[in-house]
Amino acid sequence: MFPRRAPPPGQSDRRSPEPRFSLFRSHFGPRTGGSAASAEGPSAGGLWDGVGPDEPTRSLSGLILKNNVKAHFQNFPNGVTDFIKSECLNNIGDASPLIRATVGILITTIASKGELQNWPDLLPKLCSLLDSEDYNTCEGAFGALQKICEDSAEILDSDVLDRPLNIMIPKFLQFFKHSSPKIRSHAVACVNQFIISRTQALMLHIDSFIENLFALAGDEEPEVRKNVCRALVMLLEVRMDRLLPHMHNIVEYMLQRTQDQDENVALEACEFWLTLAEQPICKDVLVRHLPKLIPVLVNGMKYSDLDIILLKGDVEEDETIPDSEQDIRPRFHRSRTVAQQHDEDGIEEEDDDDDEIDDDDTISDWNLRKCSAAALDVLANVYRDELLPHILPLLKELLFHHEWVIKESGILVLGAIAEGCMQGMIPYLPELIPHLIQCLSDKKALVRSITCWTLSRYAHWVVSQPPDTYLKPLMTELLKRILDSNKRVQEAACSAFATLEEEACTELVPYLAYILDTLVFAFSKYQHKNLLILYDAIGTLADSVGHHLNKPEYIQMLMPPLIQKWNMLKDEDKDLFPLLECLSSVATALQSGFLPYCEPVYQRCVNLVQKTLAQAMLNNAQPDQYEAPDKDFMIVALDLLSGLAEGLGGNIEQLVARSNILTLMYQCMQDKMPEVRQSSFALLGDLTKACFQHVKPCIADFMPILGTNLNPEFISVCNNATWAIGEISIQMGIEMQPYIPMVLHQLVEIINRPNTPKTLLENTAITIGRLGYVCPQEVAPMLQQFIRPWCTSLRNIRDNEEKDSAFRGICTMISVNPSGVIQDFIFFCDAVASWINPKDDLRDMFCKILHGFKNQVGDENWRRFSDQFPLPLKERLAAFYGV
Repeated sequence: MFPRRAPPPGQSDRRSPEPRFSLFRSHFGPRTGGSAASAEGPSAGGLWDGVGPDEPTRSLSGLILKNNVKAHFQNFPNGVTDFIKSECLNNIGDASPLIRATVGILITTIASKGELQNWPDLLPKLCSLLDSEDYNTCEGAFGALQKICEDSAEILDSDVLDRPLNIMIPKFLQFFKHSSPKIRSHAVACVNQFIISRTQALMLHIDSFIENLFALAGDEEPEVRKNVCRALVMLLEVRMDRLLPHMHNIVEYMLQRTQDQDENVALEACEFWLTLAEQPICKDVLVRHLPKLIPVLVNGMKYSDLDIILLKGDVEEDETIPDSEQDIRPRFHRSRTVAQQHDEDGIEEEDDDDDEIDDDDTISDWNLRKCSAAALDVLANVYRDELLPHILPLLKELLFHHEWVIKESGILVLGAIAEGCMQGMIPYLPELIPHLIQCLSDKKALVRSITCWTLSRYAHWVVSQPPDTYLKPLMTELLKRILDSNKRVQEAACSAFATLEEEACTELVPYLAYILDTLVFAFSKYQHKNLLILYDAIGTLADSVGHHLNKPEYIQMLMPPLIQKWNMLKDEDKDLFPLLECLSSVATALQSGFLPYCEPVYQRCVNLVQKTLAQAMLNNAQPDQYEAPDKDFMIVALDLLSGLAEGLGGNIEQLVARSNILTLMYQCMQDKMPEVRQSSFALLGDLTKACFQHVKPCIADFMPILGTNLNPEFISVCNNATWAIGEISIQMGIEMQPYIPMVLHQLVEIINRPNTPKTLLENTAITIGRLGYVCPQEVAPMLQQFIRPWCTSLRNIRDNEEKDSAFRGICTMISVNPSGVIQDFIFFCDAVASWINPKDDLRDMFCKILHGFKNQVGDENWRRFSDQFPLPLKERLAAFYGV
């Protein structure tokens, strides 16, 4: 999917009334050294007397004052506060738009400091100034009101202020017909703040509001049209009932606006299709408009001339130009989550955004091109193959066009529909994929980069074909693009290759030497930003091919450059995050092959955890003296320790014995940041498997903490705690008995909870099964309360050790409490049939239970019962278990 833009910032601080004033904003933060309150009292002259300083200086003084209000308002003496408030209201109608905007920002800053309650005449005064004959006064008051509505919407709609919106909203609606476009725009923008929250005062006037919006539909002022479009998009979400009667006209109107000359209006209108696609009525409402809508969206996916200038689209080779630091987005580490393997694929991700289109992140994050592509993507998911008759004729023309900008947009269209229209596209892919592979060597870098992304969207299909047909040529060309002379292409190729690795998994093993050769060469070639993406491609490769990477010649190629980077980076460098993530995957894949490198890596991780915890303690004790640490360092270190434990297994025992990691883990498990707890529980589970002798003495301390973290509000924390409990129970055996009451009720509650994510359900089921395996007498009495969701959760996961121990547990519990399974026996039969190849003694346990049940009910009842089975289940049970 494509990333949606973030909502507009709520804080007035980020708002610049006119371009030139944003210049000042970035250079002047709050003044340091003494608060504003220590300034002399008010001077005789007004704060913004028109005589004297020029506009920028007056505006800047207002902004410095605003920063002082933000930092020190509670320390202002009363006289100063009152003086500032009255000066604000006196200057709201200044002749300069810049000064009016500055005053508005100052007013909303004071208001957001909780001062709306202590400035009771502010709103009535501003509302009365709206009726002023003087344009400047009316516009200034409206500007201030708009900022207050944006920043303080919640309190305006509460009893704290005696619900001023009951007066303000009808007042704003009167100004929709004002002669000044600027004022009309303010009026709509003010009311728009209250749509999403379904504010009562607006809902009472909803019909009048919609009627007034329709009247402004053709307004000549772009800002007004933009606000009208924004209002209609939000109304789709909250008052669809009111829009439905007019839907045909609204769609026609939005089609026009999506082609508006003003790109801001077009972008706002384009949001309409994204929002409509999420509504159940979308399919019926839009179907007759598709012939018009699809070409409009496709047209919006072309780069504009300005885009190409901003993207340096004419610069083909830039690999030697160092990145500027602002090019590099902050990275956030995603903590380790333990998940089960499924029959159909590798590890399931709950939420994966890897195929976001990121082709033009140097322009604004959200623009018409991205919004059009996102809209086409969601509509493809709504209409599926029904969309193709409208798209294929356009695609034919675009993909083979001689103008690169048009050809590039066609390749983006092809990528955007990949998810929704995959089935219908399959007949065309044997022709299209070779064409796209050819486009990877196009002379325009922007064509090469978008082609990488589009091919990654079809990677699943490519991998499903014989490898020599498409996989090999695609891989060969993508590896060349990883070494492209253009940085944007390198980045797109690296990301696409990571997607291909996830899809192809062990299909890549024959080509490992060639792949590693390329990735290692890229180390010497890449600038800062792409290095971070290269780490990801290497980590994903390790995850995908696993132990096949553990060959001396591969280790010799891969490890030296990684360790060289590792040694270069300081402990406080955030580039450690992607490198540690990468090493975690590599350590897990290399297993014993990582041994020569493990000691310094292990030690540094322990130090990172220790340092972060020490800094956190200092910050807790003396927050004024010590900064809070960035806990991501600790989280990434814990995750790499998990990777080491998983990869090295028992070989990690010596390292654990010589360190204080268990004491540190005990602190991490109680950290208030969920991600820290999540990673510490994953490490606990991995150390339990690798060297339980060191974990066992701490179990009495750890178990109560695990019990309190079985809270599904924090899904991933709960998931990892659940998994760790299961691993501990296997090691503890009957000694687990005293801890069952700490965890069992929560686990049974979670497995019966509606809308629980699949990963958590599966881990919960496995842990309940394992607890029942080691302590059947304690768990079996509750069998009836969890057997049905238990069976449905585990029917889809692969045969493995965890599934094996869980099913042994359920069989043992059934033998202790057979009546607990009677009502849901069909679910048990289905779960048993999900096994492809159970071990012999487990198969015997299944046989015993199935035949025992059949004998107990008698042949006739069994026949009636088994007639309810779907045919494949019936056949499987007969073939494997003779029932």
